[in-house]
Amino acid sequence: MKSWWPSRRARAANDAQAVAVAETAAGAAERVLRRLEWTVIRRLDGLLQGDYRTLMRGTGLDLADLREYQHHDDVRHIDWNVTARLQTPHVRVFTEDREMAAWFVLDLSRSVDFGSGLKAKREISQGFVGVLARLLTRHGNRVGALVYGNDLEAVIPPRSGRRHVLHLLHAMDKRAVEGKPTQGMTRLSDLLKSAAVLMPRRSTVFVVSDFLTEPGWEKPLAQLTQRHEVVAVRLFDPLEIELPDLGLVPLRDAETGEQLWVDTHDAGFRKRFARIAAEREAALRATLSKAGVDTLELSTDDDLAAAILRFADLRKRRVRTGGAQRQPGKAVVA
Repeated sequence: MKSWWPSRRARAANDAQAVAVAETAAGAAERVLRRLEWTVIRRLDGLLQGDYRTLMRGTGLDLADLREYQHHDDVRHIDWNVTARLQTPHVRVFTEDREMAAWFVLDLSRSVDFGSGLKAKREISQGFVGVLARLLTRHGNRVGALVYGNDLEAVIPPRSGRRHVLHLLHAMDKRAVEGKPTQGMTRLSDLLKSAAVLMPRRSTVFVVSDFLTEPGWEKPLAQLTQRHEVVAVRLFDPLEIELPDLGLVPLRDAETGEQLWVDTHDAGFRKRFARIAAEREAALRATLSKAGVDTLELSTDDDLAAAILRFADLRKRRVRTGGAQRQPGKAVVA
């Protein structure tokens, strides 16, 4: 009678293979983080620190001051007793806690595998997560992640330390290698709804996505901003905005698998493509601005350190001025 249970030797071989795969993946994450530490984080050292005053706001319980309400203030901070006595709206200003929790809401669907140059959107996403997570955890802050492929596939609770950053990068690599082909379009709304449920405490949330998704994500994003400070990290490739003259080329939808041939030599087609892309860009930026989130736009040909520095500089200016008008653009507050 044939036994369906593997022999001891076969089990040992499988275990050894699994260990080898895990060690290889861990080594890949280590190499990625080490490269980021040398090429990006070292360039940012001394430029983002300000005697440990984080650019991202934490939460606080100690009342520091009362002042008149301004148009950019959170209505949840209004002190209604003082407002009733003085007949003028006043808000409470709290002393910020140094420790903060940050979450990366990661869209790793198949559309982020695209890249027309040396890097794909997935590599830009991994680089951003590695740099921000390392900068935050070096001062004891905690970072966590929600990983989306076909669905919410992994929830990594917030922790600190370099080993935890390696765990985040390994989870992103694992999704790239082992993820099943996406069935249909990305449903970013499902990911944002899950984030609202899984993040009970006020945190800073980075939604890292190319926002190529089914409609309906706008309301969940706006609801997420009611509790958390949300930063939308929008990934894109220059070819998604404007097509060059490449002749007759095949185009394939990374998520649905649909393929068609297009004649990019046709100037009218390229013009229509650019017009539709511009309309999509304008609609996306308007939606993010209406939701009240800051936006960092990262192209596959961007310099990551320079983009983060531009974004940090605009956030500093916005904090100093008490909330400036939001401006759309490349790697800016939008």
